[in-house]
Amino acid sequence: MRKNQESMIQSMTGYGKSGCEIQGKKITIELKSVNSKQLDMSTRIPNAFRDREMEIRNEMLKRLERGKVDFSLYYENTAKDNVPQLNIPVFESFISQITEVSLELGIAPPTDPWPLLLRLPEALKVESQEVDDENWAVVRQAVLDAINNFIAFRQQEGNMLEGIFLEKISKIESLLLEVEVYEPERVERVKSRIMDSLTKIEGFDYDKNRFEQEMIFYIEKLDINEEKSRLANHLKYFRETMNDAHGQGKKLGFIAQEIGREVNTMGSKSNHSGMQQLVVCMKDELEQIKEQILNVL
Repeated sequence: MRKNQESMIQSMTGYGKSGCEIQGKKITIELKSVNSKQLDMSTRIPNAFRDREMEIRNEMLKRLERGKVDFSLYYENTAKDNVPQLNIPVFESFISQITEVSLELGIAPPTDPWPLLLRLPEALKVESQEVDDENWAVVRQAVLDAINNFIAFRQQEGNMLEGIFLEKISKIESLLLEVEVYEPERVERVKSRIMDSLTKIEGFDYDKNRFEQEMIFYIEKLDINEEKSRLANHLKYFRETMNDAHGQGKKLGFIAQEIGREVNTMGSKSNHSGMQQLVVCMKDELEQIKEQILNVL
């Protein structure tokens, strides 16, 4: 990993929290996110801040690229004068109507009217919840702080993902170097196997010059130099792409597919148990990369 330099990779998984206090209310803001192919935002905001929802969404739209993001803004009253009050005039009117209807219909009034009273739509009086510009400025800063904390969390997760990617890419590179050990032996084994098969056929005569030409053609089909070269380039490009400023997730996914294509071709051409074992190890490392790429922004 690059020293003294933060990873450019960010995770789609994130969490951020912040808070403030205004008008006797303790405000709490939370952001959470999980994986998603695009930016999918949902908000839970009290009525007092509904007129600010579009401003909040625009800020998240500017700062957050992908992920299913849940934004919550909620508050609790800290001042006694902000506690909702029972709406006594509404209660009095309701009791009066109940008594009048009971007399008119000749039925007994409810013995315990409280459950009915507390379910009335206007049972509680709540003071005006409008938030003025001065108080909104305080809350808006708390929103920005929560977004900053959320991005910082994503960055921390990105540092972890970068470490995993670098480890796995380095492992594939080292396995690729080990492949070269089997190259001369592999070709000789193929030649020997064909020659042994020919000698077992009694009385079989063949044109040795033509046989050598066909042998060369067959060996060329098993050559994996191009695959090794392309694989090395893909691994290099993967490292370079991790340094991009943003949006690496999809691109890294495409590169991983190309890496897998070259590894599979090498496996199909290997004709050697030792080389096939190396290919299996490469595939295992690549699968772990693919799993983690799903969480890259």
